[in-house]
Amino acid sequence: MRDPRFDILFQPVQIGPVGARNRFYQTPHCNGMGNLRPQAHAAMRGIKAEGGWAVVNTEHCSVHPSGDLMPEVLQMLWDDGDIPPLALMVEAVHEHGSLAGVQLAYPAYYNANRMTRDVPLGPMDRPVSGHHPVQVRAMDKSDIKALLGWWKAAAQRARKAGFDILNVDSNFSTIAFQFISPRNQRTDEYGGSLKNRVRLLKELIEVTREGGGDACAVSVRLIIDELFGPEGLRAAEEGIEAIGMLAELPDLWDLVVGTWADDSPTSRFAAENDHEPFMVGIKAVTTKPVVGVGRFTSPDTMASLVRRGVLDMIGAARPSIADPFLPKKIEEGRYEDIRECIGCNICVSSHFAMTNLRCTQNPTMGEEWRRGWHPERIAGKSSNATVLVIGGGPAGLECARALGERGYGVTLAERESRLGGRVTLEGELPGLREWLRVRDWRVTQIDKLANVGVYLQSDLGIADILEFDADEVVLATGSRWRRDGIGRAAFKPLALSSGPPVFTPDDVMGGNIPSGRIIVYDDDHYYMGAVIAEKLAVAGNEITLVTPAADVSSFTVNTLENIRTAKRLHERGVVMVTHKALVGTQDDQALLVDARTGAGEHREADALVLVTARLPRTELFTALTARIEERQAGRLRRVSRIGDCEAPAAIFAAVHSGHRFAQEFENDHPILRRERINLTA
Repeated sequence: MRDPRFDILFQPVQIGPVGARNRFYQTPHCNGMGNLRPQAHAAMRGIKAEGGWAVVNTEHCSVHPSGDLMPEVLQMLWDDGDIPPLALMVEAVHEHGSLAGVQLAYPAYYNANRMTRDVPLGPMDRPVSGHHPVQVRAMDKSDIKALLGWWKAAAQRARKAGFDILNVDSNFSTIAFQFISPRNQRTDEYGGSLKNRVRLLKELIEVTREGGGDACAVSVRLIIDELFGPEGLRAAEEGIEAIGMLAELPDLWDLVVGTWADDSPTSRFAAENDHEPFMVGIKAVTTKPVVGVGRFTSPDTMASLVRRGVLDMIGAARPSIADPFLPKKIEEGRYEDIRECIGCNICVSSHFAMTNLRCTQNPTMGEEWRRGWHPERIAGKSSNATVLVIGGGPAGLECARALGERGYGVTLAERESRLGGRVTLEGELPGLREWLRVRDWRVTQIDKLANVGVYLQSDLGIADILEFDADEVVLATGSRWRRDGIGRAAFKPLALSSGPPVFTPDDVMGGNIPSGRIIVYDDDHYYMGAVIAEKLAVAGNEITLVTPAADVSSFTVNTLENIRTAKRLHERGVVMVTHKALVGTQDDQALLVDARTGAGEHREADALVLVTARLPRTELFTALTARIEERQAGRLRRVSRIGDCEAPAAIFAAVHSGHRFAQEFENDHPILRRERINLTA
């Protein structure tokens, strides 16, 4: 039964000529499937609609070949041939009674047109974003006129595809906002005063209305504040004023803050609802519905924002990925079942990998069509087989939970006194507290399953396992950090002397913490090196973070937190040294070489923390496999490895591994669909 406090979230909202059944609005978000994998894309968006999101939007949809963002996998409406793939999504969304929206966009400064080789266009002559050796040409009046024509034609195609809402994207990477920004230095009627700078957005809204006709609503996605200081648009100065100038032209305002990294900060650096200060005052200048985002996971926060008149609809991208059924669970009063977003941004990394969306909390994300997985339903058991899962970390918990949902008899044995494995340990590191949701949600679900037994402080040996007499044993025993320096930069153990003493993240997380002048050597390149350095720095140590990569925590470029990571380390007094590979130690020195030139360097240290590679804990697997081969394992028919025990990786991979095992258990023909190019069409 739903708490009446949340009834306000399920009131219908009129958006121009169309009506949304509730206040849940899945904002546009990238997914790595796009126009290259349209069936996977449609299935994913359809699941969102089934889960209760009243409005489900696409990602960036280019309106013309001169706005080509390849190799990024997005959408396009360049000609009528692009209509059928998008129509698939519309059908999937409409099947569940939701509205389908398309994010019409034209990039400026962010596209080098690598595929089409058209000259990029923008407000001014300047290089494209990044280091690609191409410049943008300043648009003249004929270019602007052409753009309006391309945009209208794309709106017409969107209407043919069946979309209900046509979104005029004025986000950080797109043409309309690049004109609105004070950094636009044009001197004609499209530059100078704010009135002039919003002119293009006004004209794009008008041609979208013309192209979409009376049946389609028109929304605007707009940056309210660039977070770029006095050189950028600021909410209190021109941001809200810009909305006021165009207040009633669109049917809905979808508002964001800064770049993608600003709009979607990780939980290491921002809490839920961190955008609210920028949204205050917007409802005073427009009567149209306002959507905002803020990694919303709490129904109380959502209802409060609507009740206080800050927002009319609750926008979400990442929370809708972590739990596509979030609205339905609130509607049904199943709050403890909400799979809360942990704010890790591994979903964002799939865009840069140009492959199917993935999520740490929701292992079915991106697999809806490809593997036939559903976030809330799973096939029943095929037999009465019993399964012993050893290890209660992210892989073991997900495996036990999903097998339990299927109806199998499952026993989960954990050697420690608490569940969670690496998640529990890492959750105590700086900024990673919300990652404990990976453990907590699964423990909550397992507690509801009478057919899953959990035993803590159960360090099982071979005899214990065989005596248990299970049909199947699944090892989720994790991994340990290496002490020999082997990683990406070193294929053989390093020449490590007796000093300085060597530590690993396992030591630090276990309470064995070094002190003094400490070198943290990061050849892992994700978050671990930085958070270990931060933890040790906060404790008062003198920290130098050394990495052979060109940047600290280089993978976090893909999770939009690389710059914030560097700033945080700088604030903590951590010295950052890049392009340096560790080759050994001698006395109280670390021996480094330049990863590019081979030039040597010595740095003094009282301790060395190696964040390099990990070794899977395979001792039980080796021993049990031998027993099975020797026919000395009783009824045990197979032993399997999952998660870090099979191949150490990030937490999202461990969760996916555990879920995949459960999905495919006793299934001789698991689904793996591929989308193929049809050369006969």
